[in-house]
Amino acid sequence: MAALLITEFCRMFLLYLIVGAIAGVLAGLFGVGGGMVIVPVLIFTFAAQGVSDSVATHMAVATSLATIVFTSMSSVWEHHRNGAIDWSIVKAMTAGIVGGTFVGVLLITSVPGPVLQNIIGVFALLLSIKMYFNIEPGSTGKRPSAAGLMSAGGVIGFGSSWFGIGGGTFTVPYLSWMRFPMRQAVATSAACGIPIALTGAVSNVLTGWGHADLPEWTTGFLFWPAILGIAITSVPFARVGARLAHRLDAVLLKKAFAVLLFVVGIRFLAF
Repeated sequence: MAALLITEFCRMFLLYLIVGAIAGVLAGLFGVGGGMVIVPVLIFTFAAQGVSDSVATHMAVATSLATIVFTSMSSVWEHHRNGAIDWSIVKAMTAGIVGGTFVGVLLITSVPGPVLQNIIGVFALLLSIKMYFNIEPGSTGKRPSAAGLMSAGGVIGFGSSWFGIGGGTFTVPYLSWMRFPMRQAVATSAACGIPIALTGAVSNVLTGWGHADLPEWTTGFLFWPAILGIAITSVPFARVGARLAHRLDAVLLKKAFAVLLFVVGIRFLAF
């Protein structure tokens, strides 16, 4: 019995090493957070493995958030070494991020899996349209107040907890809107992803604890074979994707990823 369990674990672990590699390449290639790649892939993978619909989507979102804890570290360290992160902004947003993420996870737990999948599908469609047509917010011409940063952190944390992302989709446009230089906005957004991921992971352990439909190798909604496999391969393969991105047409790549997200969104809404 033990040998069969070990064999099954090794087979799954190999699968998630591959998932992590694919997610890493795509994330590095298209310049977006890996969550929008990892969540759909995990949902499809869990379905193929026969995981119950009642927990599969929640597991995908939670597991994606947990992988961000590992995969964002190298990015944040590199940005920090280059002095690109505004840590005062990260500090001001963190309380809101933690609160918003925690509340988001609490609410998402009561949403049926198929409904959550539809919500993610709508988000993927909206994001695909934004990326394809390069829709960006205008600038306010002023820096945010401390209260504004904390409130924004709450909204960003809440939204990220529903979609299994590190918040860059929300944080970068917000900081750009507040007249932060793009390089600083991207770097600061990466640092904000760590409290989102940590809070999301811990909250999903608490809310998913003891759920009857969870498969083995889970802690709450976190699925460890996927977390470990994706963390190991996504970081080095993201560098591969980033190198490829420098050799290919950036505008064309962004539009291609937008089309991919559109297809994913339609797939989620159709089934």
